[in-house]
Amino acid sequence: MTEDLEFNAEALESARRLFVGPCEFMLGVVKMEGLPEGGPQEVAFAGRSNVGKSSLLNALTGRKALARTSNTPGRTRELNFFNLGGVLRLVDLPGYGYARATRKDVDEWSRVTRDFLTGRAELRRICMLIDSRHGLKPSDNDVMDLLDKTAVNYQTVLTKADKIKPTALDQVITEVLQAIKRRPAAHPIVRATSAQTGEGLDMLRADLAALTKQ
Repeated sequence: MTEDLEFNAEALESARRLFVGPCEFMLGVVKMEGLPEGGPQEVAFAGRSNVGKSSLLNALTGRKALARTSNTPGRTRELNFFNLGGVLRLVDLPGYGYARATRKDVDEWSRVTRDFLTGRAELRRICMLIDSRHGLKPSDNDVMDLLDKTAVNYQTVLTKADKIKPTALDQVITEVLQAIKRRPAAHPIVRATSAQTGEGLDMLRADLAALTKQ
């Protein structure tokens, strides 16, 4: 099972109120010197291009257009910061693995993202988004290797769980849990989510809201 950590109804409701409360776009960053000054703890969302980062952010916060969504891989080209009620910052990272842009642009995004992931004191957790239909890919493992080396905590979040059959989803969950078992920086809980149906969103909200109390 993915839910090794359970939350009571009060904790789930508190997390829901946090995420559907005030949430505003702060800024988009393309260079390290443009990062916002220290403040609330931050949770970043990383994943292959078109994995559904923006859709998940919109669903978690109960909004339709907080983060831009696109059918074109590589649309998110900045580190986009969102202020969640002054309690938590959400960071939508550029997708990796594909980008319809010049090689110079791709290299710059990669450099800034890697620097952010390995050198941001406020960063408490990275949500590693994996498409349920495809499972872990080599590019995902490369990013996990980087995070393991730099001791940046990350949690695997399966997206688009409504797109595959329950038995296939269970198989993907099992495979991911096995893959992260010996990774030192991996959070041991995997969440299967769907931005369309809302599956798993309450538990993921609670996971992230709990970081503000540590």
